[in-house]
Amino acid sequence: MMNRGRYRTPSPLISRTSTVLFDSIADLRAAVADAETGDRWSSTYGTLSTPTTAELEEILLAGEGGAGVALSPSGLAAITIAFLAVVRAGDHVLVTDSCYGPARAFCDDVLAGLGVDVEYYDPLIGAGIGALIRPATSLIWLESPGTHTFEVQDVPAITAAAREATAARASAGLDRPVVTAIDNTWASPGLLRPFELGCDISAVALTKYWGGHGDVLAGATFANAALLPAVRQTAERLGMCTNGEDAFLVIRGARTVDMRIRACGAAGLSLAQRLAGHPRVGRVLHPGLPSDPGFALWRRDFTGASGLFAFELLAANGSRASAADVDGFTDRLAALRHFGLGYSWGGFESLVMPARWSGVKRVARPWAGGELIRLHAGLEPVETLWADLEAALAG
Repeated sequence: MMNRGRYRTPSPLISRTSTVLFDSIADLRAAVADAETGDRWSSTYGTLSTPTTAELEEILLAGEGGAGVALSPSGLAAITIAFLAVVRAGDHVLVTDSCYGPARAFCDDVLAGLGVDVEYYDPLIGAGIGALIRPATSLIWLESPGTHTFEVQDVPAITAAAREATAARASAGLDRPVVTAIDNTWASPGLLRPFELGCDISAVALTKYWGGHGDVLAGATFANAALLPAVRQTAERLGMCTNGEDAFLVIRGARTVDMRIRACGAAGLSLAQRLAGHPRVGRVLHPGLPSDPGFALWRRDFTGASGLFAFELLAANGSRASAADVDGFTDRLAALRHFGLGYSWGGFESLVMPARWSGVKRVARPWAGGELIRLHAGLEPVETLWADLEAALAG
């Protein structure tokens, strides 16, 4: 007995379990019935729910929205759950050309192999997406801003087109909705509220800002009430889950995520503004810059920016940089120690990565610019980060 019979802590205790025990068949039967309704506080097995993961789900829903959420071991897993909860063989799906590289590989290698027709669309298409919707279209996949090239999509226009197509089908007696799902990792939590803009599903890599410390892999697939049963069932059928330790680490990160994402966003915007005036820099791809083509949409739909953006490196003579120029700049910056050279982002640390190492593959809107450098601004002093960038650009 502690604290006069009640032991309370700011963070939940970590539940490590596979087996859940019951006092009687009646208790087991009741738990099964409750779990089938989606009650996260009722579980029959560790993969379904634990007190730690149930606590995490409540925190996540408050930050992202939606009727419910399925946890998974990575951001890519969250994306695959979203697709597989909706798409079937013979379907047609529309995927933004600026999507996350591994998501694109999943579409090309897995969905196409399962008999799904994948079509990539121009991320700037807006309401014009309606012309691409076919009778077999089941899903429109969004990501705003896009990976590496940071195009801001007109999310409300795209979701409105999907609802219009769904209504037309219903009028014809067809119960076949056009679902809209978004990779909201760049803006989660709180910078973009996808369900308020009409999205049906939101996939988020909790690895990034929610975890925030570079030491956890986790994902979350949020859904509206209509699609939540399919999302939960898909996650369960695939054996997707998050363990207690990882759930605890995301809960720890969630305590400070609002402050961190806004601090990283302010630092990133400051660096983007300074880079925009540097002679070794061409375009700066950051939706928070008034010069950015997506600025008006970003200001309308977002409440802020995260710390991730990109810029086009120029050679010393002002021409397009070569791959060797990019490698030299990256090595010089990483050697100064304040920008780590590594994948992922969204943690407390600043990172640099040449975009070609992560892949910039486009078919609907090919990238017409030069070599891109992706930066994530962490929580280091902005002046320190800028000094390193200036030194690396001077080399």
